[in-house]
Amino acid sequence: MNVKRRLLLKGAATASFVSVSIASGVLSPRRALAAWPKSAFDAENLADTMAAIGGSTEASDSGDITIKAPDIAENGAVVPVSVDVAMDNVEKISIIVEGNPAPLAASFDLGAGAKGFVSTRIKMGKTSNVIALVQADGKLYKSSKEVKVTIGGCGG
Repeated sequence: MNVKRRLLLKGAATASFVSVSIASGVLSPRRALAAWPKSAFDAENLADTMAAIGGSTEASDSGDITIKAPDIAENGAVVPVSVDVAMDNVEKISIIVEGNPAPLAASFDLGAGAKGFVSTRIKMGKTSNVIALVQADGKLYKSSKEVKVTIGGCGG
């Protein structure tokens, strides 16, 4: 049998299986989005965001949380941010931008035994504090870093 024909048949069979699985509900994006914290993403201020994430508006400052982000971001649409946590039993890492209309930029639920590290790109509307909110052993910890956003990359 021709190799190209085998690849075509294999691709067609896979596509058929996936489409039948999606149609029957076996593969459903609702399962992946089931734990999405809608109220936290819809919150309009820092206190409401923290309460929706961890059930409290109080979080202890921690030196075990390291935020890596640029001091000056020339393009607020794509600001690289990584959070590294030197704690055990990290359950959740959330990235909050104080100055955004919707402060919660990202939220990650970590599985048992996972290393407390996340990296992503966020959108910032203006110069603001980027806050890493970490839930570990049922308690909330935070750390923050100011990121300056320039307009048009000219330092203004």
